[in-house]
Amino acid sequence: MKMVCTYVRNLALGAALVLSGTAYAHETGDHHGTPSGFVELAKKLSPAVVNISTAQIIEIKAQKYEKGSPLERFNDFFGGGDENRIARSLGSGFVIDKSGYIVTNNHVIEGADAIEVAFPNGESYDAKLIGRDPSTDIALLKIETGKDMPFVSFAGPDSAQVGEWVIAIGNPLGYSSSVAAGIVSANHRNISMTNYDDFIQTDVAINKGNSGGPLFNMQGEVIGVNTAIVSPTGFSVGLSFSIPSDLASSVVSQLREFGETRRGFLGVRVQKVTPDMAKAHKLNTPHGALVRSVTKDSPAEKAGLKRGDLITSLGGVKLKDSTKLARIIAEAKIDAPLKVNYIRKRKRKSLEVVIERLEEKVRKVSKDKSALEKLVVSDSALGITVEALTEVTRKKYGLDEGVTGVRVVKVDLKSDASGKLRKNDIIIEVAQEDIADPEDFKMKIKAATEDGNLAILLVLRRGKPVFYSVKSSS
Repeated sequence: MKMVCTYVRNLALGAALVLSGTAYAHETGDHHGTPSGFVELAKKLSPAVVNISTAQIIEIKAQKYEKGSPLERFNDFFGGGDENRIARSLGSGFVIDKSGYIVTNNHVIEGADAIEVAFPNGESYDAKLIGRDPSTDIALLKIETGKDMPFVSFAGPDSAQVGEWVIAIGNPLGYSSSVAAGIVSANHRNISMTNYDDFIQTDVAINKGNSGGPLFNMQGEVIGVNTAIVSPTGFSVGLSFSIPSDLASSVVSQLREFGETRRGFLGVRVQKVTPDMAKAHKLNTPHGALVRSVTKDSPAEKAGLKRGDLITSLGGVKLKDSTKLARIIAEAKIDAPLKVNYIRKRKRKSLEVVIERLEEKVRKVSKDKSALEKLVVSDSALGITVEALTEVTRKKYGLDEGVTGVRVVKVDLKSDASGKLRKNDIIIEVAQEDIADPEDFKMKIKAATEDGNLAILLVLRRGKPVFYSVKSSS
């Protein structure tokens, strides 16, 4: 059976609880040996682990047949009216300081109209989204309670040791405040899920609903954020993955300060250094990152890096493998010089590159129904019914974050667009102007077809761009 990587999604509303405002990080048992028990540790840590539920209001436009059509009578039979549906998502999170900041996964709250945090004593609070980072799947929330909250603390860098005991607390399959134990199986796993994969692998029983929950060491420190599993069934088979604490805490700090992440940009694509490549570059062991391409006008090009260079260290940090480069650059200081050691034609060289800021586009989560509707409802023009691009749509059709536009959901058979446009086409331009959302599409179609002019549409179909001209049927 084919193995698939599955987000630890969420099924039912559980609970966590509110006690005192004390950080729970106490020594229980031997840090690397067999634990004497998990009872006291679970009691101390559980109050800071919360259940997160979200709701997203989606307006569904009903199919309506035209007056005079033989099918008009079915309008009354099927209701004929629009309706609202609520999409729900559930997961876990944990409080990181007494004022009520909460960490969870981005995929738990993405697209949410409302976010609620529930505690096992029956109390619940509306949460505000402070910021989110799809690139690492981290989100930061804030609740206002008027009192100090129980919280847990992140462990330091490289705190997860292979073979050590760990526990996870969360809400798997809706069973709130569940505790599971296991060991760290491996570090620095890349499962091709995010741009900065560096996961901790464990054999802890992680299931749907554990998303965003904490992974603790035996000292009560958060060493990871539970995020994904690999399973042929979608349920735990002992292969679970957590975002390491140093990466998570770095992202959280930026979200807390800026409401967004501010990453460095170098402008190179790299590949792994194989034993043969290492030998060709006179390296005793394979390490570093081989530059596959250099982006035009990037910091790398300006500094003089070229395709074929083998980068061995950045800012004094040796590159053990190519996957480390992206994270080092992401965390580098913006607009500051960074020393790069590299090998070119078997000669060791060095240079300084001024790191620039990586431009990232992150759609803000709507806070009210009217703003939400602007993002998700359909609109029509020239017989073309379209809807906004959602994260699900982007993943399904392989669209980059920078692509804006609308998805075709229906084409009127009587319109000029019939026979040209198809359902699931992505319209990205009208009259050589970008499209932001359905409302923007409708406005630009109207402007383009004034005085009987044709509207030129740029469409992505199966990833390939194609132009079509459409006219008004009037």
